[in-house]
Amino acid sequence: MGRNLLFAVMVMGMTCMLTASPVLAGGNEHVHEAIEHAEEAVEHGGMGHADAIVKHAGVALQHAHAAQKEVKNPHLDEGVHELEEAITHGKQGHAEVATKHANSAVMHLKEVH
Repeated sequence: MGRNLLFAVMVMGMTCMLTASPVLAGGNEHVHEAIEHAEEAVEHGGMGHADAIVKHAGVALQHAHAAQKEVKNPHLDEGVHELEEAITHGKQGHAEVATKHANSAVMHLKEVH
């Protein structure tokens, strides 16, 4: 009986750890997704792909806006601003400037964690 109880407690503990992992990581899933897409924007920007910057920064922006509904953080707000700038410059074909803004967004979004 004691062994079964120990096993049950271990399973419950692992379940709690796995379901709480975004909280333990210090952020939420939208912030993680925003970072991933902003990093994709930076990667494509390094190749001069302004259209891909717009695409990935746009998806990152959607996730960042969703995160703002759950998290209040000045770095998140600044990340949103930088993503908007990346999109604006990417639409103008200014891949280098857009990449700098996307990279700045990544740095700010990582500070939310």
